[in-house]
Amino acid sequence: MTQNVRIGLLAVGLLLSGTVAAAPPNVVFVISDDQGYGDLACTGNPIIKTPNIDKLASESSGLSDYHVAPTCSPTRCSLLTGHWTNRTGVWHTIMGRSMLRENEVTVGQMFMDSGYETGMFGKWHLGDNYPYRPEDRGFTEVYRHGGGGIGQTPDVWDNAYFDGSYFHNGKIVPAKGFCTDVFFEQANQFISKCAKQKKPFFAYISTNAPHKPLHCPPKYTEMYEGQSDSIAAFYGMITNIDDNVGKTRQLIDDLGITENTIFVFTTDNGTASGAKVYNAGMKAGKGSPYEGGHRVPFFLHWPAGGITEQHDVPTLTHAVDIVPTLLDMTGVKKPENVKFDGVSIAALLDPNQDVEWMERFVISDSQRVRDPIKWRSCSVMSQKYRLINGKQLYEIAVDPGQKHDIAKEHPEVVETMRAFYEKWWAELEPSFSQTTEIYFGHPEHPVVSLTAHDWIQKVYPPWNQAMVRQADRKQVKGEKLKHVGYWAVKVIRDGKYQVSLRRWPAESGAAINKELPPGDNVPGATEPFRATPGNAIGATQAVLRIDGKDLERKPVSADAEEVTFVTEMKEGSHQLAPFFEINEGELGAFYVIVTKLD
Repeated sequence: MTQNVRIGLLAVGLLLSGTVAAAPPNVVFVISDDQGYGDLACTGNPIIKTPNIDKLASESSGLSDYHVAPTCSPTRCSLLTGHWTNRTGVWHTIMGRSMLRENEVTVGQMFMDSGYETGMFGKWHLGDNYPYRPEDRGFTEVYRHGGGGIGQTPDVWDNAYFDGSYFHNGKIVPAKGFCTDVFFEQANQFISKCAKQKKPFFAYISTNAPHKPLHCPPKYTEMYEGQSDSIAAFYGMITNIDDNVGKTRQLIDDLGITENTIFVFTTDNGTASGAKVYNAGMKAGKGSPYEGGHRVPFFLHWPAGGITEQHDVPTLTHAVDIVPTLLDMTGVKKPENVKFDGVSIAALLDPNQDVEWMERFVISDSQRVRDPIKWRSCSVMSQKYRLINGKQLYEIAVDPGQKHDIAKEHPEVVETMRAFYEKWWAELEPSFSQTTEIYFGHPEHPVVSLTAHDWIQKVYPPWNQAMVRQADRKQVKGEKLKHVGYWAVKVIRDGKYQVSLRRWPAESGAAINKELPPGDNVPGATEPFRATPGNAIGATQAVLRIDGKDLERKPVSADAEEVTFVTEMKEGSHQLAPFFEINEGELGAFYVIVTKLD
């Protein structure tokens, strides 16, 4: 029996005898943030405590040569679409380059269209406005923070890792407890509800931990006494994730659905903090084109699919392979207009199959700039070699630490791998100019909240609330301050739009020119973003700038929380760049609310 037939029979719910029908497989997909391959006991870390993930690994097929992008949003877009990062418009984590293009179809949409209940919990980081939010992309139950992390600019104001407020299906709701615990609790409620209603489900649990700031309940940091404060908090955050993985697996057992549930654990990029302790022999960490930047753990457990024992898959695999694999395993249909960049690796994950795998190249790159730059921070990978930045060549099996550049000894390998990259780049490059635009005037999203996180500009915008509190002012030394960023917007309907400029977000209730005291600290090794004092800016005028033209200005009164303009906007693409006039020049309005009036 071929692999496709075998998996297909399971997916449609027929046992091999063909006599008993079963429900489609459920999927629980857990992904942590900034945790690397070496940040687990089961991958060799001598200090960290991860007994539940270790147990999962011992009962799973594991990918030991699995690669993602070196940073957050780029991995998530590939993981959820099966497409190369740069194809989707997501090659950064800020500057409007973290929004997943509207033409992309997510795995959530595919499962929803096939009759699954779909839930997303925790970190999305692929857009905070229509049509980029998870609720716009196939997830019917959404409980998340804003932006790329708790306390970043699009998040609820003054949020920290404890007792925060989150977006539940679009509405801000308060919560008690540590963020990771809250996200798993919400996911577990969703899983329980679906199981009791006997509905198949796809639960995407995406923690913001152990991403900085480094905060966690003290009982977890106390487990790592003797380590530095930062490592104790970082490892403590991971052990807390591990506890939650154990609780969720126990819940699935208690609900009686383990047999037919695919359970996955993975991470989104190389370690952000753990390399100084243990990095599984790899070079570098998060953000790097070297192995430590993008090789991460991946474990999949599925009793009904025969995946219940430790089975190592050393074959080169990539995040673009995950969507086609999940579709293959569950029988969910691929949309006719979608062509994946990855391939199904279901056969590799099946411990009962002896698979001859094709020779292939895959790419991981880290642009982190406004517009992609050819050969920037990239790794072209084959099973045997790694070509770094188009120049350095390493034979990975004999040199896992990438210490010995052998490019001069193997020019033919370099040439072949460069040729693959050239073809890959030529295919993707025409799409780079297709800017993701935030919609104005759409009936499903009539009020749009914009934040400086998504300003498109060459220098980094204020992407976290500490920078907003400081009134972050990026400028060229010696020149008058000039607001150079803008929001790329797409007006859906001609008409009148109300544009309200704010220095502080609406939920703060603070006046434009008010100073704010620092917020409370929370347990951990670093301060939360809210602990930064909020500086006054001394704004005198508010100016509405659209498409490079200053259309109107109004004075900023002493107690004003916002300055509002009403303007006609025509259907099409525009650049919105309102700002405040201050002593030093122009300061962009960090928050803007746009409302369609007619």
